[in-house]
Amino acid sequence: MDFAQVRQRAAVPGSPILNAFKAEREAARAMQSARSQPLPSRSGARGPFSAATSDRFTASWMAGQRAINDELRGDLDALRSRARDLGKNNDYARKFLRMVARNVVGANGFTLQARVQDAPAKPDSLANSAIEAAWFKWAKRGSAEITGRMSFADACRVMMMATARDGESLARIVRGSAAGNPEGLALQLLDVARLDTQRNQAPGRGRNAIIMGVEVDDYQRPLAYWLKDRADASTSSATRIPAGEILHIYVPEAAEQVRGIPWMHASMLSLHDLGEFNRSALLAARKGADTLGFITSPDGTAQGLGDMGGAEGEALQISAPGTYDVLPEGYSMQAYDSKYPNEVFDPFTKAILRRISSGLDVAYNGLANDLEGVNFSSIRAGVLEERDQWTTLQNWFIDAFLEPIYTEWFARAMTAGCITMPNGSALPIAKAAKFAAHEWQGRRWTWVDPLKDIEAARLEVKTGIASPQMIAARNGVDVEDVIASIAAFEAMVATSGVTLVDYSNGGSAPAADAAPAVSTALP
Repeated sequence: MDFAQVRQRAAVPGSPILNAFKAEREAARAMQSARSQPLPSRSGARGPFSAATSDRFTASWMAGQRAINDELRGDLDALRSRARDLGKNNDYARKFLRMVARNVVGANGFTLQARVQDAPAKPDSLANSAIEAAWFKWAKRGSAEITGRMSFADACRVMMMATARDGESLARIVRGSAAGNPEGLALQLLDVARLDTQRNQAPGRGRNAIIMGVEVDDYQRPLAYWLKDRADASTSSATRIPAGEILHIYVPEAAEQVRGIPWMHASMLSLHDLGEFNRSALLAARKGADTLGFITSPDGTAQGLGDMGGAEGEALQISAPGTYDVLPEGYSMQAYDSKYPNEVFDPFTKAILRRISSGLDVAYNGLANDLEGVNFSSIRAGVLEERDQWTTLQNWFIDAFLEPIYTEWFARAMTAGCITMPNGSALPIAKAAKFAAHEWQGRRWTWVDPLKDIEAARLEVKTGIASPQMIAARNGVDVEDVIASIAAFEAMVATSGVTLVDYSNGGSAPAADAAPAVSTALP
């Protein structure tokens, strides 16, 4: 049967071939119609995921999806402005920013520990000391930071506080003679508000994409930054700065994210509302303490007050210590007695602060300065989790900020001959790869009951699950520095003629009439 015969039979009404064609065509139409229709609403209905249900209880819950950069493009400037206002005027927000700087950077900043070795397990102590001394000299105030007002540790604290408050921070690398130091390297800290959030450009026609002031390639690798002349400039003019001159650091929270998000964003509304609530409660208590009242007349008018000693139209003040006034006939006194704050104020405030602490990822007791009802076990459990977060941020800051700076500083210092041995000779640049080995040590924390931790550390070393080096690093010190310090101390004792008595080992106490300079007891 040829094609013409098949076609002729299919045209006969009721033929199986025609019915099959019609059925297939109707199925295709139904499939196309289903694809073009929106997903059915499950209003009031329970689906596989209850959080996706759309009903009157979830009407205010956003269910749309946008790319992270599209969300930031519309909200970042407002978020940053409000975060800065909280940092200046909200008690708890300011405490949080100080906690970040104090726990991530610390009082002395990050400590460089050179790890140069002549052979495995044989450190080159002279080279290590020379490198650390040269870095310490560069990091002092007047050298590392271009204005001369901050040391490198100060700059680290400013960068960390800015990152926590604004979600990101900027530093420009100044090279050459403009740096004003032998290495030819300094930092200029910049206000991230200078990074033009409203400058956006689609790629094409030989142009790179610009996302909120950051020029990127096809892989979203930064190529340049568009900076306004001033942080508060509202003009569209901006200067293009190559990415090699800028350190732009932030903690990414999503793939393809180009700008940072203020760390307080999830708690900002609660911080603001709690601040307004506390202010209202304070004003209510203040007014209640003043024992205010109102004078009322029978018809609700203020006529006749002038006869009581005040001029017509002026407010009458009858409150004076130890004085009682008599009101005219027909007037009465309505007292204002504020009952607020009442007994629920404190637990309500604590509940909100616990929620805020969760959003900021810090322990409630530290943020609220509340140690009421805290014991050793409970505070240790909360602090351990918080310190894990601080350590995580320290590692991030080392990778994002310290390592790029140190890598360039080391190369320039070696080239300029700034790292010298005790005999005055510079480290040979031919062995730069050997001398580049190093580590960073962030600040560490002590405990309320250090004796238990010392005993635990001693047991760890005794059982072989930890080394003295690990214990020293856990305490924020270098074991080589500890050994050198002990050796120097023993040398001082040997030359001074002082006899040290360790009572814990059964040493006898000196006589009562013995000269105090001869015997000193160890704790």
